Amino acid sequence: MPTVPVGEIVDFVGGHYGGDRNHEITAVAPLAEAGAGQLSFLSNRKYAAQLSRTKAGAILVPQNLDGEDKRWIRVDDPYFAIARIMTRWFSDRPSPKGISSKTSIAPSARLGTNVAIGPFVTIGENVVIGNDVTIFQNVSIEAGSAIGDDSIIYPNVVIYDGTRIGCRCIIHAGVVIGSDGYGFAMHDGKHHKIPQIGVVRIEDDVEIGAGTTIDRAALGETVIGEGTKIDNLVQIGHNVKIGKHCLLVSQVGVAGSTELGDHVFVAGQSGFSGHLKIGHRVQVAAKSAVLEDVPDDTKVMGSPAVPFKEFARRHAAVKRLAKKKR
Repeated sequence: MPTVPVGEIVDFVGGHYGGDRNHEITAVAPLAEAGAGQLSFLSNRKYAAQLSRTKAGAILVPQNLDGEDKRWIRVDDPYFAIARIMTRWFSDRPSPKGISSKTSIAPSARLGTNVAIGPFVTIGENVVIGNDVTIFQNVSIEAGSAIGDDSIIYPNVVIYDGTRIGCRCIIHAGVVIGSDGYGFAMHDGKHHKIPQIGVVRIEDDVEIGAGTTIDRAALGETVIGEGTKIDNLVQIGHNVKIGKHCLLVSQVGVAGSTELGDHVFVAGQSGFSGHLKIGHRVQVAAKSAVLEDVPDDTKVMGSPAVPFKEFARRHAAVKRLAKKKR
């Protein structure tokens, strides 16, 4: 890890600081664990009591925090500031360098400049890899796929044919992109497979968590919008369209042809039935089952999911009934 003077960190985040600008920071740590050479932060006020006990050498705090400490760096948003600082100085991890001799790259594949590829990677015909892309070991990229500049593909990812991945995307270990959608036609008492001949298109700045699966479209595209962040173990069905800057937490499932607008937040273990229209800025509480369309700017919860106020009224009514029965 590098050694960074506090003054350089303060200037980078535009903070206000009255301590020793030459004090050296070598790492980032939580308030309760940080030492003299480490930077910490306070973004959730419920941890404010730890400020008096922490041994951190410097601490990012909100501009309007009461009190004074020479170690404090006052910023508008400590959580965002620590993210920028970690990205700038403290987030390097071991990664492939150059192109391993143990890769299999089709003659028609096109690789950009400064591409790094680990061992046992397979790259199919007519694949296009952009500049500054890093591909870890045991990745399979099938024919006709494309990966944009500055993207990172972690180990054991499988990218089926025709997939389009934008720039600055991060695909974590074990992700499967472009596997067949779940489509069958019932005839004579048997389920007959419907060929899934569409593709998956992932726009710029998307992050996809480990073990997530994204099905290719039956026809057309399955789309993940720009800036969307998907957690581990999420299932995206065929022809689903996820808008821009959405957040999907672990174990969410989205059935085929459902569309989510922009800035939608979906908490863990929630599910959507197929062919729904979910508006912009919708919030879905954990373990909800969304079975109907949801308009813009609505918060829903429950199974089946209903608007939050309605859920709260029902819950209160049930509690009153239970109290009367006792």
